[in-house]
Amino acid sequence: MKFAVKDGLTEEEIQSGLRNVIRDGLATQAMVTLTGGVFLVAFALRLGASNVIIGLLAAIPPLAQLLQIPAIYLVEKYRVRRAITVYAASSARIFWLLIALIPLIATTSAGLPILLVALFLHSALASIGGGSWNSWMRDLVPQERLGSFFSKRMRLAIGLGIPLSIAAGSFVDIWQRQFSNYQLYSYSILFFLGFVAGMIGIRFISTIPEPRMATIVEKPRFFRLLAKPFKDENFKNLILFLGSWNFAINLAAPFFTVYMLRRLELSMTYVIALMVLSQIMNVLFIRAWGRFADHLSNKSVLAVSGPLFMICILAWSFTTLPEKYFLTVPLLIAIHIFMGISMAGVTLASGNIGLKLAPKGQATAYLAANSVINSLAAGIAPILGGQFADFFSKQELSLTLRWTSPTRELALQPLNLQQWDFFFILAFLIGLYSIHRLAMVKEVGEVEEKVVVQELIAEARRLTRSLSPVGGLRQLTQFPFAAIRKISGK
Repeated sequence: MKFAVKDGLTEEEIQSGLRNVIRDGLATQAMVTLTGGVFLVAFALRLGASNVIIGLLAAIPPLAQLLQIPAIYLVEKYRVRRAITVYAASSARIFWLLIALIPLIATTSAGLPILLVALFLHSALASIGGGSWNSWMRDLVPQERLGSFFSKRMRLAIGLGIPLSIAAGSFVDIWQRQFSNYQLYSYSILFFLGFVAGMIGIRFISTIPEPRMATIVEKPRFFRLLAKPFKDENFKNLILFLGSWNFAINLAAPFFTVYMLRRLELSMTYVIALMVLSQIMNVLFIRAWGRFADHLSNKSVLAVSGPLFMICILAWSFTTLPEKYFLTVPLLIAIHIFMGISMAGVTLASGNIGLKLAPKGQATAYLAANSVINSLAAGIAPILGGQFADFFSKQELSLTLRWTSPTRELALQPLNLQQWDFFFILAFLIGLYSIHRLAMVKEVGEVEEKVVVQELIAEARRLTRSLSPVGGLRQLTQFPFAAIRKISGK
């Protein structure tokens, strides 16, 4: 059989498979960089998308993850995860070719419906492949190397994404200056190249060996299988944490690009530069987070990186007071630096902790149940975020301090909340609740947050010394961790 499974894998087969997992990660990162994020949002805005449509675009991928429920059935019935992954993922990536053709085959008014339908079909098929992929990786990657291996994969992928996003952003700006009447075509070219990169990734996936799934004496009923993770108290606590966390993140994060392009009126090049800055910090710290996750615990990493990311979301509310001011750009730079640092830890640890706590041989059902809750939370949040943006567009909460004397009058406005600011703050509050839920999760090897903070400060000092002798940079890398220590009361 082309996608035959094996009862046991040799060390050589495992190492060869892991190398191809990394190669697929690079190809997939190229696809994601060229088709998602800033470029997809900018493409939708060019087609006339409203805040609600932007929220819907952000909601489609996580909501489509609900199709991991039938993916469980496919995996448990046919037990050939590589075949399911290859067929589902290749079918999904074809829809980027359709999206690339929108400026050629549709009017501007018809472009948005086609974009929404194509993105939904892409996300739906990708989620089916993702469900079998997660279970497959759970059995392929040695458990003691989960953190370090996936941190390496993420680090290499992000390292590729940085120059690729810079090149793509520069291409869009140059194209739109030279061909101002055909601006949409610049995105079409990027989406087509992303499609090509995605299909190259499929080639690598097809060569990764698959170990045979653990034998089940009696196959449980499908819905009983899906309900089993919710009867596991520890895994249920993990699901509640990740669900509330994903709701908080996706309430605000999908609108960062819209906020910078519309409210702050930044150019595409500037937005890409900030994104790249965040990715650079991500690359610098991802290895450290992976080492902490393996030697300490994933929960300990989340207990530090989570609050730091929430502080970054809250900081977005202060980039205008009420309009752009002299601290807007420095604050945006600081936000993207620490978002990159913290998101590296959150992404790595939140994925690995689910893999680690899922019982061997039952990973498909456990991870899919986790994905269902996360998908609902992450899907509902941006839709509400789009509604909030429109509802609060004419709302304002301000506090003015006024000093009056016989010769002059001085007015200061230390607080001014408008539109986006309200749900940035709401996302921050919900995020704090999710950190509370994290405390109820138990993981072998977990340590106190202050140990991770100390390790992270040491890593920041090491990186600072290797990058620059400037004392100010050293202080910059230390500041937020002191704040977290105060918040945690350690």
